Amino acid sequence: MKKLILFFIITAVTTITTFGQNFEGKIIYSDTYKSKNPQVTDQQWNSMMGSTQEYLIKGGNYKSIVNGTLVQWQLYVNKDNKLYNKMSNSETAFWNDGSVQGDEVLKVELNKNATEVLRYKCDEVTLTCKSGVQKYYFNSKLSVDTKLFAGHKFGNWFDYLSKSNSLPL
Repeated sequence: MKKLILFFIITAVTTITTFGQNFEGKIIYSDTYKSKNPQVTDQQWNSMMGSTQEYLIKGGNYKSIVNGTLVQWQLYVNKDNKLYNKMSNSETAFWNDGSVQGDEVLKVELNKNATEVLRYKCDEVTLTCKSGVQKYYFNSKLSVDTKLFAGHKFGNWFDYLSKSNSLPL
């Protein structure tokens, strides 16, 4: 009987560990921009902001590296709740307080099976904010521990994560 109970405990722990894991690793995004300003072309936006983003995440920290001529990288340090940014026009990085939202989210909507991105069936989170509308597409296979980002209000990041529990695609 003790062996049977031990077997069920090991099976339960293994199952919980296997299905309860959060994504840690690297995602490479291919980005394009569509200009709404007649003075700035699509190509100029793509050049400034970058066409490739390498996103690395481990635990509650992440780093984003882009190939743009304006933005170079961004680093979020969870224990400090600070978001460091390095721009090409400055020798030093500057930081933002992660607890400062800066924009008011008026409404959050979740749309199931909204689209497909690279063969991933994706749901959509739409944040209607004072500054405009933000849409994110995600698949739960790229889940994150949202508790790690509870203080990360900057850029409406926790508003998005609290609805999706996943990284955007």
